[in-house]
Amino acid sequence: MHLLAWLTDPLQYDFFVRALLAVVLVSVLCALIGAWVVLRGLSYIGDAMSHAVFPGIVAAFLVRGNLLLGALIAAVLTALGIGAIGQRSGLKQDSAIGIVFVGMFALGVALLSRAPTFTTDLSNFLIGNPLGVSPADLWGALAVTVLVGGFLTAIQKELLLASFDPTEASAVGLPVRRLNNILLILIGLVVVLTVQLVGTTLSVSLLITSSAAARLLARSLRKMMGLAALLGTLGGVTGLYLSYYLDTAPGATIVLVNTAVFLLALLVRRRE
Repeated sequence: MHLLAWLTDPLQYDFFVRALLAVVLVSVLCALIGAWVVLRGLSYIGDAMSHAVFPGIVAAFLVRGNLLLGALIAAVLTALGIGAIGQRSGLKQDSAIGIVFVGMFALGVALLSRAPTFTTDLSNFLIGNPLGVSPADLWGALAVTVLVGGFLTAIQKELLLASFDPTEASAVGLPVRRLNNILLILIGLVVVLTVQLVGTTLSVSLLITSSAAARLLARSLRKMMGLAALLGTLGGVTGLYLSYYLDTAPGATIVLVNTAVFLLALLVRRRE
């Protein structure tokens, strides 16, 4: 098969085109927030958040409400809980994440035990499927990407100082606690959206793996974000095409490609 035909044949299917657009948008979105996650050593939070929103999803399902809204509420509560425990207990943030994550997930399981059935809609929200993305999902992803990008740009200097020198940040009057909570809430928002679109495994991979690879190669936050978006997009598009021709699960295939990209970045870094 010629290269041009190899590239264009899948594009005759609308679901494949929407999946490509979703992967690109999610890669950019995850790069914007993933850089902060990696720089602050919060890599555990992506997986934790994706499970901590479970009670919100189940609660919304039980009352026949909007699953996304339920997940967003749970994400905000989780973020505020992590921030409060970390600040008031003196524990490291990974400990606070673990405590809240386990508690929230257990609450979700308890609520789920009250559900008469576990429907396809609920399982699809948790598992995600890039090939099942709708036009409305794409517009939602674009809106969140613009929102998060604008917000992070507006507070970038303050967030940098609060992240790496909180004592100095407090001395000059910056609301360090509020900035930390805002970052946690933004992470939760991104995780909720990406989990719904592409599933937990791919969401965490785009949030952490691509940003970690970019961290090995970039020397500034701006370059790190740009490179993470580029690597995530390339890995996502390549993985999606491979899954189409190899008839494999798209999410898992993209994760494997992203992992290979990280290993390549690690090899390049060691040779410098």
